[in-house]
Amino acid sequence: MKKRLWAFVAILALVVAACGDGEGETTTTEGGGAATTEAGGATTTAGGADTTAAGGDDELIVGVSWNNYNEERWARWDEPAIQAALDAAGATYINSDAGSSAEQQLADVENLIAQGADALIILAQDGTAILPAVASALEQGIPVIAYDRLIEDPGALYITFDNIGVGALQAEVIFGLVPEGNYAIIKGNQADANADFLREGYEQVIGEAAASGAIDIRCETYTDNWDPALAQTNMEQCLTQENNEIDAVLSENDGMAGGVVAALDAQGLAGEVPVSGQDGDLAALNRVALGSQSVSVWKDARELGTAAGEAAVQLAQGAAIADVTGVVDFDSPGGNTMTSILLTPIAITADNLDLVVDAGWITVDEVCQGVTAGSVAVCP
Repeated sequence: MKKRLWAFVAILALVVAACGDGEGETTTTEGGGAATTEAGGATTTAGGADTTAAGGDDELIVGVSWNNYNEERWARWDEPAIQAALDAAGATYINSDAGSSAEQQLADVENLIAQGADALIILAQDGTAILPAVASALEQGIPVIAYDRLIEDPGALYITFDNIGVGALQAEVIFGLVPEGNYAIIKGNQADANADFLREGYEQVIGEAAASGAIDIRCETYTDNWDPALAQTNMEQCLTQENNEIDAVLSENDGMAGGVVAALDAQGLAGEVPVSGQDGDLAALNRVALGSQSVSVWKDARELGTAAGEAAVQLAQGAAIADVTGVVDFDSPGGNTMTSILLTPIAITADNLDLVVDAGWITVDEVCQGVTAGSVAVCP
């Protein structure tokens, strides 16, 4: 497709603020090779050789804006799946990492368009702050995929797992273990709609028990950037406040569950207090086998990345979002009807760890590290 150079008018004020310090990187890969583009515009491969950001006029270019590439799953699962789908279609992958900065992500999206992106996949740091960049891209005829996190623009294609369902799966396991008692709820980033979707799923399961008093939610807090260290601090404060009288913890993802378990372990409570999580992180699945985490809801990110990559190619080739394979309508909290692809998650407990092993997501050695042989079926 013909490259587009984006005039900076639409979100100039926002981008100037974001770019003033010269931070932020954009990486370009063609056929899987990584390259780095500094703010000044020079592009080099990891080995130092010069390369170009994109190919000829007939080439399909898909830009991916990551909010924070440091989380385990993005590099291990999501990105390779996206790249494989693009490679299969002969499309070029370019990307950027905002480093958890909503302002930087605005500049990153502009940079991806300036490099000739024919479609964008955006993992939003802040679903509201990114709206001007999304609107500007759509106005220029560049389709946008909201990847795993909602962006309240009905012109964008929203691809994710059923996050309300993820929350319900977490709560079903924990509620089955602790049908009454004191609960702590450790939520994710407040600027990420997924945190509230997960909480809505919790409410579907424990709402009636909480209303009756059978469950007492003693602590409930958001966690900036889904930060495990901050989740640990929040859990420590909760335990101090409640004199350790917490019977169950609903933690919205695996990274934060690690911080929660660390806080419980310091009080001799790890393994006694059920803890939830999601994402199927390797450390979390090992904790499930060890018994210090009760459930990790597995969202096979390979499916998500593949769906996004394939959809991006269809959109870049001119398909309307309503014609993309597998779409359904999703009524968003902001009152928008979003065209969406919603994948199905699976709750992983000690009883079905074989599912992730058989799928090649984790090895027996990884899941069984430190686990007493025979204590769970997957660890003979």
